[in-house]
Amino acid sequence: MRPVGDAKTFEGLAGFFAALGFASGKDWRQDGSRGTSFTTPLGKLEFADGSFPFTSDLLIEVTSLDSVHQAAEAWLRERGGDEALKRLSAIFEKADWTARVFTVEPEPGFSFCFWAYSDPLKGKPVAVEGDLSAEGMNFAIVVSRWNAVVTDRLLDAALDALLRSGAARSAIAVVRVPGAWEIPAAARTIAEAGKVDAIVTLGCLLRGETAHYEAIYNEVARGIGQSQQETGIPHSFGVLTCENLEQALNRAGIKAGNKGFEAATAAIEMVSLRRKLRQGGTV
Repeated sequence: MRPVGDAKTFEGLAGFFAALGFASGKDWRQDGSRGTSFTTPLGKLEFADGSFPFTSDLLIEVTSLDSVHQAAEAWLRERGGDEALKRLSAIFEKADWTARVFTVEPEPGFSFCFWAYSDPLKGKPVAVEGDLSAEGMNFAIVVSRWNAVVTDRLLDAALDALLRSGAARSAIAVVRVPGAWEIPAAARTIAEAGKVDAIVTLGCLLRGETAHYEAIYNEVARGIGQSQQETGIPHSFGVLTCENLEQALNRAGIKAGNKGFEAATAAIEMVSLRRKLRQGGTV
């Protein structure tokens, strides 16, 4: 926790880290004070002894230093123009760290250092991965009405994931079908139209006392997979197959996360990966 002292600085620092893409954590407000938090995929507290070429409140390791520097530059330029840009250093090499570094003061008196290893993979093969930015992407969500107490929760979470990741509301089409059985046909029709980058499929199947459950699930899974393979449009799988309603609700946000949110983020990542593979000449 870092006290900042006044509302203007608080708003500035919160806006700065949000602009860099840090995921928002839990905010709080009580007794005349407030706080906002940001989460990272991996965090640790480290103390270091030695000489440093800069003094900063916090040293933050990132995986894409150039992107962070560009975001910081854009944020400072928008808020203060050329004068504010004086508080941002260029990226420079720090040989004894085998790292690249820059410092920035988003608010006067609050200095941060961002750095990344010059060779973050340390000689390992480069992995091509998708990003989780949905900006400029078009999506369709195919969701079944059957077991709506579950599928409505999946839909809300999927929409939340897409919007949080930068997708425009106008770029998301929601298509409702009667049940899980109808999902593959609707998804195939949408995919063949070629107007979306990915399709999120959401449904819920509960086991009964007959073999009907297995027959439906197998055909739904096969149909969604076949549509993806034959059209080339990524289809994420958010169709729950559960023993009972309690299990389904747990997977729709009660206890075990929300599979609708996970399906939507998987769709975003696959669109990004598909674009990278094509642009890079891998496929």
